[in-house]
Amino acid sequence: MTVEKKLPFASDYQQGAHPRILERLSAANMEANPGYGTDAHSEHARELIRTACNAPQAEVHFLVGGTQANAVAIDALLAPWQGVVAADSGHVSIHEAGAIEACGHKVIQLPEKDGKLNAADVDALATSWEQDENHDHMVMPGLVYISQPTEYGTLYSLDELSALRATCDAHGMKLYVDGARLAYALAAPRNNVQLSDLARLADAFYIGGTKCGALLGEAMVFPKPSTCPHFFTLMKRRGALLAKGMVTGIQFETLLDDGLYQQIGAQAVAQAERVSQALKAAGCELMHPQETNQVFVALDEKLYAQLSARVEMSFWEQLADGRTVVRLATSWATADEDVDALVELLGTSQ
Repeated sequence: MTVEKKLPFASDYQQGAHPRILERLSAANMEANPGYGTDAHSEHARELIRTACNAPQAEVHFLVGGTQANAVAIDALLAPWQGVVAADSGHVSIHEAGAIEACGHKVIQLPEKDGKLNAADVDALATSWEQDENHDHMVMPGLVYISQPTEYGTLYSLDELSALRATCDAHGMKLYVDGARLAYALAAPRNNVQLSDLARLADAFYIGGTKCGALLGEAMVFPKPSTCPHFFTLMKRRGALLAKGMVTGIQFETLLDDGLYQQIGAQAVAQAERVSQALKAAGCELMHPQETNQVFVALDEKLYAQLSARVEMSFWEQLADGRTVVRLATSWATADEDVDALVELLGTSQ
């Protein structure tokens, strides 16, 4: 009996890697390179990133995955008595299995709108801590965590990001940006935040590879040198230093070469737009604006059953009215024929 293959919309890292990355890795396979990211490929990738960020003095380190990158960087940026301010839907809040808390830092959650923190809410939280006479008995808010795009695929505007920076400065806090899906943010038609803006406004951020066409890897950027002294050693201490560093170096060398990173993002966002339009045409309610490569939609019981039989989707939540919220994600590898099949499926299910 042949089982029909489902359409792959569960996540943006279901496939291996962009063919150009595999070609580069294969071509360099028998090279003898020094370890731990000290190879020429990694250094070239760092220079490409510094140029793209307009941050010639930036420190760049390569880590394997997003949770690992967040945990190591946030621990390095914070004092032991400080905590992380994040949206209650943020990745560090709900989808990292307590990795930040395991490093000894509390995640202080704030309400969000479409996945985004509001600078006024952060200001109110920090002011409340400062004015509380018992604050020496409390976790100090020391860093604001956001992701671009957010957990719901929405975008921080340049004004919103600048407001968060100003709030952090007013309260002596750091600003950290999770860029796991940064390719899709940079390529989004509504986006007005560039890599140079992140380098100017954030204390640290990373350029995502794992979810943006690489086999694995994230590029951590500290725009100002010595922001986290001895970060290389801390990576080693946390088990985050890859011996075969050329593997990540070659991948980011490829992604940042000839506009591939932007191209990957643009393709995925265009496919997500097609998906969102088809869902709306089928009478479905989008739970958040579709701005990048993720589409969050509420499905009634009948349509949920129909799509589940043919489409790989990520369950998100159950609504009180009985509808199921799912996420459909596109990626660099989303084929036209898969989107065509989904559009047709939605058309015939009405």
